[in-house]
Amino acid sequence: MTPNSSQSPRVWTIVPAAGVGARMRADRPKPYLRLGDRFLIDLTLERLLKVGRIDTIYLALHPDDRWWGNTESASNGRIVPFTGGAERDDSVRAGLDQFRGRASPLDWVLVHDVARPCVREADIDSLLDELAENRVGGLLGAPLTDTIKEVGADGAVKATADRSRLWRALTPQVFRFEVLDRALQSARENSAKITDEASAVELLGLQPRLVAGCADNIKVTVPEDLALAAWILRGH
Repeated sequence: MTPNSSQSPRVWTIVPAAGVGARMRADRPKPYLRLGDRFLIDLTLERLLKVGRIDTIYLALHPDDRWWGNTESASNGRIVPFTGGAERDDSVRAGLDQFRGRASPLDWVLVHDVARPCVREADIDSLLDELAENRVGGLLGAPLTDTIKEVGADGAVKATADRSRLWRALTPQVFRFEVLDRALQSARENSAKITDEASAVELLGLQPRLVAGCADNIKVTVPEDLALAAWILRGH
């Protein structure tokens, strides 16, 4: 498989937003929590739509979602909502089906966590530039700076990990359509537990490229992350 230099591959974008965000202990799904006076989902989608190579965003929503219509983004014609699945990979696979038959095998599929509103447009552009001639794809990442401990079931420290080669996996993650489609299908057939798109691609024996991104591209996971994300965004 060799990229076709005579025609630039398209960038198809999927944002999984069908989860419930149970760890936030909130009265609504995580995408609809507020950072200041705006929904988290609106902030994330706005960041993505500022990237010149992103034309349309395919947004995976929970089948019982009742909040989307109240967002700023709901009236944006560049955003195409569809029904997501029970797990992240289910939503991404359903997203691939939204443009299957229109995407070429070498087109890019960019997947970004809805809970990462602090992503920088420059990092997305850098990722796409770095991967331009890559046959597989890759992801943004940031090196670990904390000391990492391995802990047993009894809570006792068993070992200290060598962090020199350990990185945090961020999003976006970007892969060729054919590669991601095959990876997710293979993971499903083998009942493999995957936590991101890169882990599915790795199971094929392929090696995604990791591109350094800003460490403040945090994922809002627990309640205190909301204040941190709001603080980061004030500095952007």
